[in-house]
Amino acid sequence: LYTKTTTMLSNKIYKHFLLELAKYFLLVLFTFSIIVWSVQAVNFLDLIVDDGHGIAVYLNYSLLNIPKILTKFIPLSFLLALFLTILKFDDDNEFIILWTSGLNKIRLVNFFFKISIIVTALQLIFACLINPKFLNHSRSLIKSSNLDYVSTMIKSNQFNDTVEGLTIYVEEKDENDLLKNIFIRDDGKILKSLKNSDDTDNITIFAKEGKIKKRGNDNHLLLENGIIQKETDKKQIQTINFKKTSLILEGLKTKSIIMPKIQETPSLILIDCIFKKNLTEKLYNCPKAKTQIDIFSELNRRFGMPLYIPCISLILSFLLISRYESKRKNLYKYFYFAIAFTILITAEILVRYSGKSFLYSLIYYFIPIISAPILYLFLFRNFYNENLKKI
Repeated sequence: LYTKTTTMLSNKIYKHFLLELAKYFLLVLFTFSIIVWSVQAVNFLDLIVDDGHGIAVYLNYSLLNIPKILTKFIPLSFLLALFLTILKFDDDNEFIILWTSGLNKIRLVNFFFKISIIVTALQLIFACLINPKFLNHSRSLIKSSNLDYVSTMIKSNQFNDTVEGLTIYVEEKDENDLLKNIFIRDDGKILKSLKNSDDTDNITIFAKEGKIKKRGNDNHLLLENGIIQKETDKKQIQTINFKKTSLILEGLKTKSIIMPKIQETPSLILIDCIFKKNLTEKLYNCPKAKTQIDIFSELNRRFGMPLYIPCISLILSFLLISRYESKRKNLYKYFYFAIAFTILITAEILVRYSGKSFLYSLIYYFIPIISAPILYLFLFRNFYNENLKKI
């Protein structure tokens, strides 16, 4: 009956602990994520202001970056959540109920460790599967989208070359987006409506005034009082004077990076880039040999970084060791938190250098794998000695 009562009591407290931990974890995770996402969303406004993309592209691109932010803060959120939950239970004397009921502290350590395994699995899913997929989709979104707000990317007294192959210079731009003293240089067959079969890629336009207007799905550049100079394939310059003309700006693509970066590349492709060297040049977005360090580091970030989470739970489990001196007890609380926090920071720093060689990568993985059993043995020894002192 005593054992059954103890088990029921411990299960009830475990459930209560898990709920408190989940509450702190979600609160910290989403608080940090919202703050960082808000800052990034402001930076992403360049997609509209400088690159001329539409609001829908901007919003979708910003939202697709949320999993990346969540992935970054999962370890830190777990650290803070577990620390705050332990402090709360300790201040409320709920742990004392467990100790007096005869529950061995190592069982609570096992409970912490099991939770950390769940968080580790969550981190692996986000880092290896969800995050690259969402980031890759966001890059594809930029690649497939056209420039909806051409007028926003044109700045006065600047050579605006957001669109590759097209340079636009405007001396003055007023509040009504009226352009004055316009220079346009087309080196990339952008202005297709002006092209003839015998033209080269070079077209130069001078105009006194102009304005961009939206007609249907296309942007039209209305120009007044200007000259069009075209170079033929015979290297002759053709000059056309005009009072009014309209240029269709269709299919414009920005210079924004459209090829997926390493962190946006699926994990299986990165693994192929490392181990199937004979296929390196044929694989989609497989970086060159000089960036193999970056590939190793990215893989270690995805698969190795989550392995440090269980070590965090074991370090914070040292807070369960009995200490009756109030000053030292409060000191130990922050001491173990500082150690756990330092481990997270160190793991984040070391992952950047872990890709320099295969040996460094192995060391990066072995540090948490070896440290976890050692920390567990220390905890087991401490709690075993506590039980002997009670006897």
